[in-house]
Amino acid sequence: MVKTVAVIGAGVSGLASIKCCLDEGLQPTCFERSDDIGGLWRFTEHVEEGRPSLYKSVVSNTCKEMSAFTDFPYREDFPVFPSNSQVLEYLRMYANHFGLLKHIQFKTTVISVRKSPDFSATGQWTIVTESNGKQESSVFDAVMVCIGYLSDPSLPLESFPGIKVFQGEYFHSRHYKHPDVFEGKRVLVIGMGNSGVDIAVEASRVAKKVMISTGRGAWVISRVFDNGYPWDMIFLTRFMNVIRNSLPGPLTTWLVAHRTSQWFDHANYGLIPKDRVMIREPVLNDELPGCIITGKITVKPSVKEIKEKSVVFQNSPTEEPIDVIVFATGYKFSFPFLEESVLQVEKKQASLYKYIFPPQLEKPTLAVIGLIKPFGAVTPVFEIQARWVTRVFKGLSQLPPVSAMVEEINETKKNKVRWFGLSYDEVLKTDCLVYIDELASFIGSKPNVLALLFTDPVLAMKIFFGPCTAYQYRLTGPGKWDGARNAILTQWDRTIKPMKTRVVEEPPNFCLNLLKLMGLLALFAAIFLGFK
Repeated sequence: MVKTVAVIGAGVSGLASIKCCLDEGLQPTCFERSDDIGGLWRFTEHVEEGRPSLYKSVVSNTCKEMSAFTDFPYREDFPVFPSNSQVLEYLRMYANHFGLLKHIQFKTTVISVRKSPDFSATGQWTIVTESNGKQESSVFDAVMVCIGYLSDPSLPLESFPGIKVFQGEYFHSRHYKHPDVFEGKRVLVIGMGNSGVDIAVEASRVAKKVMISTGRGAWVISRVFDNGYPWDMIFLTRFMNVIRNSLPGPLTTWLVAHRTSQWFDHANYGLIPKDRVMIREPVLNDELPGCIITGKITVKPSVKEIKEKSVVFQNSPTEEPIDVIVFATGYKFSFPFLEESVLQVEKKQASLYKYIFPPQLEKPTLAVIGLIKPFGAVTPVFEIQARWVTRVFKGLSQLPPVSAMVEEINETKKNKVRWFGLSYDEVLKTDCLVYIDELASFIGSKPNVLALLFTDPVLAMKIFFGPCTAYQYRLTGPGKWDGARNAILTQWDRTIKPMKTRVVEEPPNFCLNLLKLMGLLALFAAIFLGFK
């Protein structure tokens, strides 16, 4: 029976895993190679080996209500989209509130994780760690790997002919910290993900010239969505998800493209994605269109050749002078402390059931938390993974037969275009609402909207039509939280309060209600005339 659990990493997924272990009566020991918690969200001036790195200005792309843990809302005075330092502050509050820090061994690197000699009977693991130059071996009943996938940069220099003769400066976006490195220079950012666009926008404030090179293009959306509300609280609702996943794939994709282009025409800005069948993760940036329309940033096609002091782009004979190249070309992931017989990574894919469990283990006592790219906030996804994993460790939830798991993994790897709903361009990308609901159903914590409609209709309407915040998964089942209902009913209050810092006179409700009534009458009139 599992009692002791090794948690590797003290970032968001690691902290969630520690707490979930404690909730299930397990004994976690977390090994963190740095001297602090936070993982990705802890800014440092220098890049540290083996851990994620971010730049000083990073702001969360998902709002605080959608990014909160299931039983620990952000404070109402936090901004809607917190900065990296504010996310770290929230994680510290979470760790202190639930007493997680005493279970973490800092400055401790995991060297190896190996099956114990009697693994087939016990499912135990022998873990070798190193701290202060000394190695130590310990045995644990189970392991939760929480190291993320943003610490090993992908820098495919072989794909850029001429890079060896380039006389300017080039580096991966992982090494970017402040925009002063671009002062007065001509900058090229290769890659159009969130980091690449953020860096290009920052560079445009101080650089002589900035270009973004992209072969695929991308949809760009603002954090500020309909009526000034956060994009994810409007877009990620159960109601909208039902509609998206019920419509044929091409129609769903067209609707997403149409909605995205209401902000600005992506074709006119040279941004429209090349492949519009498989959805890429949209770029969240509030300033890019303004930078393009004012000439501060120019969007270019893929790089054909790099010369000593210039770059030649595809379908263009003109050489563009360049001083600095930033490769925003993503990351690789690996598990150097694990044997390939346990978990092997090939073509940016790992064979994991539900993105978590290696299927071939005799005992399901090793799990990977956080190796997934949900379309939405990651915190609730990581937490629901950890909640399910700890119940599997305890034998309260069972995995299907190995053959069924392998079959599903192989089917997922094919990444086929779906007949209905959205199809994503990477295996690791998934619909976060569908995924969380699935794991929640394994736990027994998925909210029953239909049942709530009869017992608590106000809450049911909020759950179905409102933002799918993580508090919904604490309403019922194991780990039920008494504050979940109130957290859902007050989520918009916490969203609006930090913005509404000036008292204003709002228009009378009578006028608004009259307009709604007139609109309703017009709708009925249109229907009546249409069938007359």
